[in-house]
Amino acid sequence: MPRPFRVPPTTPLEQQGGGTFSSLVELMQRLLAPDGCPWDREQSNESLRQYVLEEACEVIDAIDGGSAEELCDELGDLCLQVVFLSELARSRGDFGPDDVIRGICEKLVRRHPHVFENVAVRGADEVVRNWESIKADEKKGRALLDSVPRAFPSLLRATRVSEKVSRVGFDWPDHRGSRDKVNEELEELDEAMSTGDADRTEQELGDVLFALVNLARHRGIDPEAALRRTTDKFVRRFGHVETRVREARGDWPRDERNKPTRGVPLEQLDSYWEEAKRSEGA
Repeated sequence: MPRPFRVPPTTPLEQQGGGTFSSLVELMQRLLAPDGCPWDREQSNESLRQYVLEEACEVIDAIDGGSAEELCDELGDLCLQVVFLSELARSRGDFGPDDVIRGICEKLVRRHPHVFENVAVRGADEVVRNWESIKADEKKGRALLDSVPRAFPSLLRATRVSEKVSRVGFDWPDHRGSRDKVNEELEELDEAMSTGDADRTEQELGDVLFALVNLARHRGIDPEAALRRTTDKFVRRFGHVETRVREARGDWPRDERNKPTRGVPLEQLDSYWEEAKRSEGA
């Protein structure tokens, strides 16, 4: 016979203290029980990896979108992944959800001596410096770049690696060295492409991208934000192109699997693209 689960009632904001976290833990335990959900019971750290990334990205989209309701919903989805992984760890005897919460509480207390100890600070900049100093003490003996997760999106990982090595002086004196490096890497990319060697071309293209990340850092530009801005612009302009194609033809040409395919002349697509650019300029 199914066992009911009582969803926590809505509580006024001023009365909320995080007490409902235990309800999510209880619910996850129910789903992972022998008579729980077959799909949930089959999951592992590895299978949940993609969902952790997806949910984190959806939280970021919600932040960018500015909707409090959407952000609340996406934070719940991300919290689920934390509890799910914690319960899987408990089943293996590694740790549990309380260990996760206790661990972050200990870390926050340790890294906020200006709040929990008699340490005076003169503003947020000094807080950040103290945080980094305490963090460095905690991780003393580790390789400098070990703290940059390999699972980061590649552009973000390259940015963090570039920042880390710069702090110990492994860097160009100014942006001109980075700019010259971009030219050097582009020349090597052209040479690799001329040979037709796909593996070498991939390596040289990676070098170009890394050099551009360094240049962005020297100019105080977040390359992730710059690329996102350009991609958003491309999506917006191509949306105009697609609208014009459908106005003129009804839809894109379709292949035997009913997927959009080639067929609209490039000259026509380019003319629509230029329309979008002129519209933005106006």
